[in-house]
Amino acid sequence: MAKRGKDKGGTIVIKKIEEGGHGHHGGAWKVAYADFVTAMMAFFLLMWLLNATTEEQRRGLADFFNPSNALATGQSGIGMPFGGMTPHSVGQMTADTGSVRIERGPRPTQSDADEDQEEVIPPIADQSNPNAPPGEENSAPPRRVAEGEAGSIEGTAEPGAGPITELGTPGTDGAMGEAAAAARERQIAAVEAEQVSLEEAADALRAAFTADPALAELARQMLVEIVPEGLRIQMLESDGTPMFGTGGATPNDRTRRAIRAVAEAVAALPNPLTVTGHTDSTPFRGGTRTNWDLSADRANATRRLLMEGGVAEARLRGVIGMADREPLLPEDPRAAGNRRVSVTLLRQAEMPR
Repeated sequence: MAKRGKDKGGTIVIKKIEEGGHGHHGGAWKVAYADFVTAMMAFFLLMWLLNATTEEQRRGLADFFNPSNALATGQSGIGMPFGGMTPHSVGQMTADTGSVRIERGPRPTQSDADEDQEEVIPPIADQSNPNAPPGEENSAPPRRVAEGEAGSIEGTAEPGAGPITELGTPGTDGAMGEAAAAARERQIAAVEAEQVSLEEAADALRAAFTADPALAELARQMLVEIVPEGLRIQMLESDGTPMFGTGGATPNDRTRRAIRAVAEAVAALPNPLTVTGHTDSTPFRGGTRTNWDLSADRANATRRLLMEGGVAEARLRGVIGMADREPLLPEDPRAAGNRRVSVTLLRQAEMPR
């Protein structure tokens, strides 16, 4: 008994652990991670494209991946052609009354005056009956163009229709052309008549200076010519026969008579006129006056004498001082012939273009 108690002790438990690999826990996280990496790469590519491309290139890329529908321009946003509207959709452009009917109304009546003016078109020769006897080829009655249409006979005017105008007959355009041609002829006649009146005035002025002994000496200083602007009359100074005092604008007696003769020759004409003063290139010595002042003063003095001679002031278009800017003798700027006064009768009629 004592030996059995000595051998009694605690229970020994032996635990054996078998080493082995872990079990499979699933791969769903890998798919999620791959999607995340793909999205990040796509986002990076998008940012790079936005920075590296132009607006036109981006629009082209967008049209490539998502072609635009040119017909889907409505405000509905559904992407269907014409904004989702069809010809059978209910709206203000539809109707349930069926197709439109066109009914033939009564033919217009024609007055007796219009019937008198009605023209009958003869039948065409080559449409005659080929089986008709000789001599009766053109005697066949006109045939109807369409059966069932009253009055629709080829070669005759339709009842109720207006006068028939043949091809080639001038209509409204022809009348307008005739009116334009008549206006052009009247304009040409006016230009020719004005040319004759200007030439007659020039001849009368030359005759007046030749017939008056007091003006005979100034006849050699008169330059009368027809120019594109009209009739130009120039009174020139010469050595020994001045028209104005030296450096002044007061005309002498012979100049007064000459200007009055010019006024009598042009007073009866309706043409407007201009008066222009010219000087030579000799400058003023001292003072503030210049050749501009002198030429303008002489032109104004000539204007006053023309008004006294019977020229209406309403015809005057300008009084101009040109100084020495338009010399008559440019090769000799200080020549006496450059000191002159010009009276120009302007043309009123213009040659048609």
